[in-house]
Amino acid sequence: MDTLTDILIATLDLYLDAALWLMVGIIAAGLIHALLPKGLLAKKLGGRGAGPIVKAALIGAPLPLCSCGVLPAAVGLRRDGASKGATVSFLIATPETGPDSVAVSYALLGPFMAIIRPIAAIVSAIVSGLLTSAMLKGEDHTPKPKIARPCCAAKSSDSDLPLPTRVWGGLSYGFTAILDDIAVWLVVGLALSGVMIVLIPPDALGAYGTGLSGIVMMLVIGIPIYVCATASTPIAVGLLSVGVSPGAVLVFLLAGPATNLATLGVVGKELGSRALVGYLLGLALSAVLAGLATDALLIALDINISGQMQATGEALPKWLERAAGLILAPFLVLSLGKEAKKLVWR
Repeated sequence: MDTLTDILIATLDLYLDAALWLMVGIIAAGLIHALLPKGLLAKKLGGRGAGPIVKAALIGAPLPLCSCGVLPAAVGLRRDGASKGATVSFLIATPETGPDSVAVSYALLGPFMAIIRPIAAIVSAIVSGLLTSAMLKGEDHTPKPKIARPCCAAKSSDSDLPLPTRVWGGLSYGFTAILDDIAVWLVVGLALSGVMIVLIPPDALGAYGTGLSGIVMMLVIGIPIYVCATASTPIAVGLLSVGVSPGAVLVFLLAGPATNLATLGVVGKELGSRALVGYLLGLALSAVLAGLATDALLIALDINISGQMQATGEALPKWLERAAGLILAPFLVLSLGKEAKKLVWR
């Protein structure tokens, strides 16, 4: 009973540390969804060369779409004329990072990881897109049939609405649709981290979770599973607590959200087998290099990730953390209820 209590306390502490920053990220993501011109993506991602690939990474990184939500958007962009390289770049950058995951990364992992994570995500997306384009050798054109708008896209007339209405719509979207996408896995991630912190001795994976072996291990674990960027962050806290190196944890934060079996199936079907190889090879190479570079940079700059995590966790007054946790809780419960209903009706 004492062990269960300890796990619940550890999980609650993580939730309170993350709650305010998660709300900030949700608000930012909702406003981006409401205010971003709806025709921008298809307009900017057509054509060959590196330009559309870089634009896809830069545009996709802040968008509020998770691993499953990005799939219909990416398919729609491809069928509207985006190059295969740009589509791969968008598919990787969009779920790997976003305002909500960056905010939670700052809260739980500290400023260094909050900065390095989106940079690594954008670089990995660009590398994968360029590698895909090179492997295809110019085979990058498809017809442009009219298709149904992805479920997450807003109506074209939304841009004509008054600004306060669009802002309110964005906030509503953030605390419903975005939170619905991440709620279950966020709770699972928090609980799993609590279990690791309490039950697994510190540095238990120190011999296996560091260096190239630890990085490859996190890559193998991260590629097939489904976990969104925000929900993967508390899992990263647990991994760090049991001895996995920050570089290996970064690989998990990149590979977990960017790939899962559903994504791989869609990439193979829509873009072809060579594009799928470019997608996986580019992501694997860039993630491994990012992990190695992160560990080397931490040593060179003498940065203590554990110290940053502790300092960030103590930066906010306890009353503010608790207030944010109380405000967020009913929205989180509503989102969990929606997901539970879906399971019942299946």
